[in-house]
Parts: sequence; C-alpha cells; structure tokens
Amino acid sequence: MTQANGMVRIAVDAMGGDYAPTEVVAGAIEAAKQGDVQIGLVGNPQVLQAELAKYDTSRLPIMPVPSDGVIGEGEQPALALRQKPKASIVVATGLVKKGMADGAVTMGSTGAAMATAAVVLGMMEGISRPALGGPIIGFAPKTSIIDAGTNVDCRPSQLLSFAVIGDMWARIFWNVENPSIGLLSVGAEFGKGNRQVRETSELLAKSGLNFVGNVEPNEMVHGEVDVVVADGFVGNVVMKLTEGIGQASVDLVRGRLAGKLSEDEIEAITGELYEKTNVVSTHGGGPLLGVKGVSVIGHGRGKREEVKRAIEQAKNWHRLGVIDKLGEALTEVRSRAGVEE
Repeated sequence: MTQANGMVRIAVDAMGGDYAPTEVVAGAIEAAKQGDVQIGLVGNPQVLQAELAKYDTSRLPIMPVPSDGVIGEGEQPALALRQKPKASIVVATGLVKKGMADGAVTMGSTGAAMATAAVVLGMMEGISRPALGGPIIGFAPKTSIIDAGTNVDCRPSQLLSFAVIGDMWARIFWNVENPSIGLLSVGAEFGKGNRQVRETSELLAKSGLNFVGNVEPNEMVHGEVDVVVADGFVGNVVMKLTEGIGQASVDLVRGRLAGKLSEDEIEAITGELYEKTNVVSTHGGGPLLGVKGVSVIGHGRGKREEVKRAIEQAKNWHRLGVIDKLGEALTEVRSRAGVEE
C-alpha cells in the first residue's frame, strides 16, 4: 500500500468474522468514504472481486490485497500460523510489519489475531503476551478494563504491565492527568483476593502509578476508577456478562413498553440501553496492547457499522502515536517497581 496525501493506511482482514466478507467489505467501503483513510482489503481475490463489484469504488482509496486461507475460531492459533502463512490475518498484519500499513483490523478469531500480532509484529520489551483493552460499560464510558479476553492465566508482573498500558490509555484518549488504577477483586479491602491479586497489589503499590487498591465489579459501573486491571479470564467474563444482561434488559423494557409508547420512542430507549451495555459493538472492537504495531480486534458478530468503527479506532490509535508512548512508559514503570521480566 502506497501512502497517498497523508492518509492513514489500514489493512483490513476481509475474511475474518461471522459476517465476512460481505459486511466487512461494506464497512471498509464506508470507512474509505470518510476521505482520511486508505484501505487495503485483504482476502481471497475472487471473493473480493465479487464483493467490490457491488459498489462503485472507482474514486475510493481502497485496494484489494490477495491472501490464501483463513484462520478460524476453532483452530489452534500457533499451529494454524505455520500451516497457513498466507492467511488473511497474517497478510494484513504483515503489511503493518513491513511499513506498508499503519494498522490492521480484523473481526475474526481473537486467538489468531493475538498470536499473529505477537509473532509478526513482536512484543514490547517487558511484555510476554498482548492484552485486549477497552471500555467496560456505557454508564462509565471512560473506565477501561485490561485484559478483556486474550490471557486467561497471568503472572503479577503481566498484570502490572496491563496497568501501565491502561494508565497511558487514559492519559492519551481521555486526557486524564493522573489516572486511577484499580485491581479487580472480590473485596475492596487490602489483602482480599487470591494469590495473584495479592501479589499484583504489592507490585502496583510501589509502581508509581495512581493505584487506589482493589475494586469490586459493581464499582466499575459507576466509573469509580479510570482503569480496571484483571486477567483475561475474569475480564472476558465481565464483558460478556454485561452484554448478556444488557440484551436481556432491552428485551424486558421493550416488552413492558409495548403498547404504551410509540415504536420510535421504544426504539430510542432500548437503543440507548443497548449501546450502554454493549460497548464492544458500539466501539467496533478494541486494540491489542503490548505489540509493536497497531492491531484492532473487532467483535466477531460485528457488521458494517462495527467494522467502520474498528477502522476508525485503528486510525486514531496510529495518529496519537500510542505505540511509542506505551513502550517508553512501560520501561519506566517496570524499572520503578523492580520488575525484571
């Protein structure tokens, strides 16, 4: 991909996601219409040709990039990477590594995206595995959780790294001068939680970050802290439970208001409720943090609007220069906390 007129170049995995390639291509086209982003649409050439033929793209900064194969949800990522070196997610991420794209976006397998980014882009110094971050719930839109689902088992030193990343996230995206960091646990009192939480708490206390102690899940809804740190197992459970409760609440409210308000009024109320409880869909996805490049993972069930939003997120991530800033902050804080690995 050759950069044109200062546009941000985003490589989009057109074959990843429940509604690929149709919805992914449609979302990429909508993003390209904004005029400030150039899209490299990565996928099977014949499939891309058929999808692009549905639109007039003659004046849009969008170009197909050939790939061969897809790494699906059920595949073992490390093995699939070796067996499918030209898969769409690998090619898209490779464009970032080669400097031919400023960021990559996929709506496909989280495991595949994580493994590919770690291997192809490489990890920041002091981080062994990437983490997925993002807002938890719309009632507290500036509170982020890290990790949201990529690492189910974490060492305390890894959770410290997540805290550093979250600190920088809040500073860069929300202009928070001294972000508060909370550690997700079963009780707010110091010493509560399992061994992982207790040891992580000790590291955070001497990190120089604004660590306010343990936070309970109910506190996240009210935005009590700027960043919530958790391992990916717990973080993903929290995110998906929130989504499930949100959808159930929408169904309940819709049923109770039927016949009492107009359809437009009901849609306005339930639409707002859905957006506040399904933030992954609202934002399109979340950035993979800790790798040496911009990589955004969208919701697998995301459609064209979510794809467009994920591309916008990758564009903003690049423009803010987050990768370099995260690397510098990580080195400083880990040194202060006395962490060597």
